[in-house]
Amino acid sequence: MPTHRGSIRLFQLFGIEVFLHWSWFFVAWYEIQIRANHYSSVYWNALEYLTLFLIVLMHEFGHSLACRQVGGRANQIVLWPLGGVAYVSPPQRPGAMLWSIAAGPLVNVALFPLFSIVWWLGYSAGWMETVPNVYVYVMTIWYINTLLLVFNLMPVYPLDGGQILRSLLWFAFGRARSLLIASSIGFVGVAGLILFAFWAQSVWIGIMAAFILLNCWGGLMQARAMARVANAPRHDGFACPVCKVAPPRGAFWGCGKCRKPFDMFETQGVCPNCGTQFAVTSCPECGSLRPMSEWMASTNVPPKL
Repeated sequence: MPTHRGSIRLFQLFGIEVFLHWSWFFVAWYEIQIRANHYSSVYWNALEYLTLFLIVLMHEFGHSLACRQVGGRANQIVLWPLGGVAYVSPPQRPGAMLWSIAAGPLVNVALFPLFSIVWWLGYSAGWMETVPNVYVYVMTIWYINTLLLVFNLMPVYPLDGGQILRSLLWFAFGRARSLLIASSIGFVGVAGLILFAFWAQSVWIGIMAAFILLNCWGGLMQARAMARVANAPRHDGFACPVCKVAPPRGAFWGCGKCRKPFDMFETQGVCPNCGTQFAVTSCPECGSLRPMSEWMASTNVPPKL
């Protein structure tokens, strides 16, 4: 996944920093050149490509603001050639996750009637003959927004549709099993995308399929790790201050200094390999980061899957 390292900071809005990855410029130049014959001037091609990423940016802000609305963390967006990535961390609840993910495509849904009206007005006014560049631009932006909406809603993890499916499955199957099912379905979708890439002879669809494949594999590994946490025995006398779940017994925490796994509560927050002391720790269940002193509890709540 792209990060802010090696990226250009564009601006900050609503406390969310927006970055542009360096590789974007090379792909932008290529894409603008191959569509040069669609307009009478290359400036229209540049405007079209910039509008594409403006739509992508609005989509990612939808994710980020919705995540904050449900009490999650969202402070960074990175734009890159394959679109955009909103680094969001919603509360580990199916409803919160569902809203954080669904808000992105809802931006495209809201834009759809707006672009449709403009296209219809342009067609009625005869823009095709009087201002053909404007007409082609409006028509293309309508298609771009529609294709982004349809593609993102495909039930293929980690696309928005796949994560929405995972959130819905979470209500019935729990956190780990829902991710396992969604990732497994994602592999089927990837196979279909690879076949389509060969049929269409599209390098970009092939790259997208490879990206989705890697994320499906990562989701599968994460689901297996979640299952191990859910099935692990629990530490008595401790509970997460946020989700009230007792921490698991086992080496489920990693030292930020020596990278060795260890049991945070077995060693009272001290890494047994390098001796680093940790005053705060993260919950394997909900992801919240809280001081060790707040984990003391007289009553434990059974862990949730």
